[in-house]
Amino acid sequence: MSGAQDEPWYWRTLRWGQTNLTEIDPARYDAAWWRDYWRRTSVQGVIVNAGGIVAYYPSEHPLHRRAEFLGDRDLYGEIVKAAREEGLSVLARMDSNRADETFYLEHPDWFAVDADGQPFKAGNLYLACVNGPYYREYLPAVLAEIVRRSSPDGITDNSWSGLGRDHICYCVSCRRGFRESTGQDLPRRRDWDDPAYRQWIEWSYAQRLGIWDLNNAVTSRVGGEDCLWIGMNAGDPLAQSLHFRDYKAICERASIIMLDSQFRRGAGFSANGDSGKLVHGLLGWDALIPESTAMYDAGIPTFRLGSKPEAETRMWAVEGFAGGLQPWWHHIGSHHEDRRQYHTARPLFRWHEANCTYLQDRDPIATVGVVWSQRSLDFHGRDEPQERSVDPYRGVVDALIRARIPYLPVHADHIERDADQFEVLVLPNVGALSDRQCAQIRSFVYDGGGLVATGESSLYDEWGDRRPDFALADLLGVHATGSHHGSFAPSTPDWQAYDGHTYLRIERSEKLPEEIVAGFTETDLLPFGGRLEVVRADEDATVAMTWVPPFPIYPPEKAWMARTHSGLPGLVTRVRSNGSRIAYLGADLDRRYARHHHPDHGRVLANAVRWAACGWVALEVDGPGVLDCHLYRQGDSVILHLVNLNQGGAWQGALDELVPAGPFAVRVRMPGERVANRARLLVAERDAQVRDEDGWSSVVVPRVVDHEVIVLSA
Repeated sequence: MSGAQDEPWYWRTLRWGQTNLTEIDPARYDAAWWRDYWRRTSVQGVIVNAGGIVAYYPSEHPLHRRAEFLGDRDLYGEIVKAAREEGLSVLARMDSNRADETFYLEHPDWFAVDADGQPFKAGNLYLACVNGPYYREYLPAVLAEIVRRSSPDGITDNSWSGLGRDHICYCVSCRRGFRESTGQDLPRRRDWDDPAYRQWIEWSYAQRLGIWDLNNAVTSRVGGEDCLWIGMNAGDPLAQSLHFRDYKAICERASIIMLDSQFRRGAGFSANGDSGKLVHGLLGWDALIPESTAMYDAGIPTFRLGSKPEAETRMWAVEGFAGGLQPWWHHIGSHHEDRRQYHTARPLFRWHEANCTYLQDRDPIATVGVVWSQRSLDFHGRDEPQERSVDPYRGVVDALIRARIPYLPVHADHIERDADQFEVLVLPNVGALSDRQCAQIRSFVYDGGGLVATGESSLYDEWGDRRPDFALADLLGVHATGSHHGSFAPSTPDWQAYDGHTYLRIERSEKLPEEIVAGFTETDLLPFGGRLEVVRADEDATVAMTWVPPFPIYPPEKAWMARTHSGLPGLVTRVRSNGSRIAYLGADLDRRYARHHHPDHGRVLANAVRWAACGWVALEVDGPGVLDCHLYRQGDSVILHLVNLNQGGAWQGALDELVPAGPFAVRVRMPGERVANRARLLVAERDAQVRDEDGWSSVVVPRVVDHEVIVLSA
């Protein structure tokens, strides 16, 4: 991306700003102040409220209610004109899935209803149905009006996908459409084993893709081929699933993704870097993914008019930079008494402007691929997607981050496409895999790749129906028995209960790979406390760890093992004749690590990955603290992001102070066996000495506050 003005806006607009107008803003919007703010924050594009729930221009549609203080003014048009004078790209913002009672009473059949015919509401607003005339006729006419009036570069929509998965709409349009598509009536309740419910899930996904295609057809017809309708999308697959947004299918249609992911929801800052890598894996690394970075306090609880602490905002943003996201500041309302929020964006955006050459047009370097599947999240996760899918994935990723092992998320459909860049694939309880996906994994291993699988990976088909055995049993060297110990649920805090008081025993033998138990020379026993899938191991497999059954935790006098060995495998390793290394964990250390971050669990996971990768990891970083390491190739150079996650450990809540870490000794294997002769620290704004150490390029980073970016040039 050269940034040339003759390129489409979605290739060259790197930094965005959004003043999310409220209904009172027509009476108080200070155009001169905001134009100056655009300049001070170096934005190249702005997102301007146009319509939806309320209009910020005099719409010709009588039910398109004007903002309360708008009058006959065209505030949207005024802001667009100012933005064009500043040379900025413009996206018209919609928030369009709800309407007031006046609209509802005029067209009640356009809105979502429950099985009793009662409308779904959010506060005093009524939720429109994505399958009815509201979305299929009314909104396209509004989009066409906006494009004709103001010629925006594109249109984005905050809540375009309508009613979520937790409700079934029984309006006339849904009943008729589902019957015409499937020949069946709508399911009466949530039942993942009901063929009608399964078809409703797939049909609902298809309807959202239909909305995407319809709206793009409208905007491109009226505004030209580069006038895109691009909705907004979440940063994690679970949120996408709960709103019927098929991330893979959307990215196959999209040229840019506007990412609405404003704060950490029970995860660390590293979740933002992971989101960037995951979406780039679908969209391509040459595309842009601007992310809405809330300047307001968008946490739990949310304070729309309060300022988010600068340290919290910075850490979320720099993790986004590391994962390939572009910045987009976001304020709610045009006037604020808490003016602290105005000071956060400028240094971030100015740094991005100064260093954007190194933040675009680059390819990731990682030898570890972590497999994910939105379909498995749906049909294996079912009513427990967090426990079955999200936590295992997050636990593996967190363990790799803690071990400073660069990784990339890889969609289960893209394994064959992406296989050449990986030495090992990790399946974190990816239960639902199709025969074709399993064949891709099998081919990867046959070609010499390593494999680490956990839990119920491949035990279910693409519909979530249980197979008699693991589809990948021939690779894993284990077979399902249909039983388990423990549960997906978090460990109980009740001292009197001891069902979760279990351990893993290291089974030391000459067959035990030493790399698997590195760091555990002084113990034969590791705390566990989780769920164990009971499996039978093949004769050519090595049982590295076994499960120790539960025994009392209280009173202390009873805390001794009545049964010291069970023989049930917790970790099994296997080396194929072609040299491929395979590890299977029936013990859910991935899920446990996501919840509790017990160091032993993270170490076992990282050890298994390093062993399966035969040591092929292109990065080593020594030094105290928790770093998230993102490695890229750009021409003959290597770019390394170090994000300091060693922040805010004193208590939970918003981060309000950055704690420096370091020094760090960094060693990188340059592509093509080259050796770097120059190292530049972009945040510290200075050169660093680089040395050749047995083919590794070595550099010392004295200090990392929130992040550092190292450019190693050959």
